[in-house]
Amino acid sequence: MSTDRSFEITVDTTLGAPPERVWKAVTEAESAWMFPTDDWEAGRIINEFPRHHISRMEGPDGWFNQLEHVLTPLGEDGCRLHYVHSGIFVDNWDEQYDGASAHTAFYLHTLDQYLRYFDGLEVAFTDIQAPAASQAPEGFTRLLDALGLDGTAKGDRPVVNLPGEGPTEVEVDYRNEHFLGLRSTDTLYRFFGRNAWGATVGLTVHRFTTGGAAPAEVQPHEWEAFFEEAYA
Repeated sequence: MSTDRSFEITVDTTLGAPPERVWKAVTEAESAWMFPTDDWEAGRIINEFPRHHISRMEGPDGWFNQLEHVLTPLGEDGCRLHYVHSGIFVDNWDEQYDGASAHTAFYLHTLDQYLRYFDGLEVAFTDIQAPAASQAPEGFTRLLDALGLDGTAKGDRPVVNLPGEGPTEVEVDYRNEHFLGLRSTDTLYRFFGRNAWGATVGLTVHRFTTGGAAPAEVQPHEWEAFFEEAYA
């Protein structure tokens, strides 16, 4: 177990967009692949467009949270991202580090999905949390069962009966024991098995413009009712 409260998570990955587009995604379009950060009081301590960006939040007693993106072009249609998330975990260091590392991999994969399929489109973001019963060890498995997706693998193209939408053809773009990513023609669905880290199962929906019209926001009550039934 670490005796130091500080942490650093480093990822090197390739993204399917040039540095200029990745820069815009990580500084202006966080809702399209992660979650809104408009209320974060973060300062940009390095802002060298389009190659190097660091934002940092600071608090009492030396607390800080810092995100660094270093972008290197790869030909005309891609770039290399060197990503470093560093800061201080106040409690439960090992559990928080494990959870943050796993979430980072999923978020950066979702960033690449956004850049490849929905880059620059207007997005409507919805965040829905499952009830407290989803914190049980089998919480994420129960979600997969309720969706009819237990046993699916990355690359599968099932038709899923989505709450409020009905049968929808999707592609499984991410799948492991704690996370599931589905992509339809206009939406990224991100399912988080946070029960592995003592929290509830969650879902974010990123719906994009089609045909020039504003994206239709997902109604949370449809998914909330689905979760209530799944965890009854």
